Amino acid sequence: QVQLVESGGGLVQAGGSLRLSCAVSRRTGSTAAIGWFRQAPGKEREFVGVLTWGGGRTTYADSVKGRFTVSRDNAKNTVYLQMNSLTPEDTAVYYCAASRFAIRDAGGYDYWGQGTQVTVSS
Repeated sequence: QVQLVESGGGLVQAGGSLRLSCAVSRRTGSTAAIGWFRQAPGKEREFVGVLTWGGGRTTYADSVKGRFTVSRDNAKNTVYLQMNSLTPEDTAVYYCAASRFAIRDAGGYDYWGQGTQVTVSS
């Protein structure tokens, strides 16, 4: 069993930054890629970005490209989501998830964290 634990959410003003962390209990074939998703009230869960552990390759949603960065610390089994230039439209619960593949489809992820709230005030 794999566990993912997010942390780092909170309240920030528009234009500010936050860094989310996703601690992964162990690395297996099922955690070859760590994705970040978000879900705002009344909306579907949305892909944000994904990183492959091995090569560190990243892919982002157009809505966050150039503002958000996914990175990893192999020694800590932790993946980060650095969020800059935040806007109120970024307000959502953010989740990290693990998959065998670096994909955008939430249905392809086997393990999920509990989520962390990010609120951006105007």
